[in-house]
Amino acid sequence: MPLILLFFLPMAAVQASTITVAIDHAPPYSFTHGPEAKGLLLDILTPIADELGLELKVVPCPFSRCVHMLEQSEVDIMGGLIRTKQREQELTFVTPAYMALHSSFRFYSLRDSGMEITGYEDLYGKRIAVMRGAAHFARFDKDLDLIKVPVTSEQVALQMLLKGRVDLFIGVEETAEHAMSILRQPVYQLVKQPYQYRDSIFGYMAYSRDFAKTPLANKITSRYQEIAEQGQLTELVKPYALPPIQGHSSQ
Repeated sequence: MPLILLFFLPMAAVQASTITVAIDHAPPYSFTHGPEAKGLLLDILTPIADELGLELKVVPCPFSRCVHMLEQSEVDIMGGLIRTKQREQELTFVTPAYMALHSSFRFYSLRDSGMEITGYEDLYGKRIAVMRGAAHFARFDKDLDLIKVPVTSEQVALQMLLKGRVDLFIGVEETAEHAMSILRQPVYQLVKQPYQYRDSIFGYMAYSRDFAKTPLANKITSRYQEIAEQGQLTELVKPYALPPIQGHSSQ
């Protein structure tokens, strides 16, 4: 079933047989810079939509814009979201998580800066590029004394770092370094700082509050959980080098 790109189509104009999916450009898990959006979430939703007789309408957007649109019920579904208490007040998360990254939050700086971040305290006084709307680890996210510079994408963060407009960029090590290679940035100019925060990072599919109340959302959730229990979801994530999907009761 072809995917249709949708730009700012009023929700009232979308029929009940369609679902709108917000997708940000986050290689290797999603790509919007091309003739057609593609990625893991669409790999998961497309067969479900086919079974239910639905049409997927894709809304390409920067990460922060995608999250905002989901919170405002301007789109129905988004993926790759870390589940936090704050987000649970605005969104409905679907279990199990389809992404599990056993990785680290790392900080990157210019190699020639001479900067050395060996502990959390070394972050104070540094300008740190952060993805607007992203969740990291609790201490970092809640710390109002850090100088955080919101950016719309990893590409913008890297460009600001290379131009000296920020001192550090925080990212999930596993995905940030892949993104750097995809974005063809001069990574040889960067250095990964010693300090890291190790964590198991889970990425969920989430519904807007309005969409979550619909019978259609219940059908999608039911089918999603069925393919997870049957092992089909594990097969879908395997090409992305992600671990097997665990049961939805504990996530």
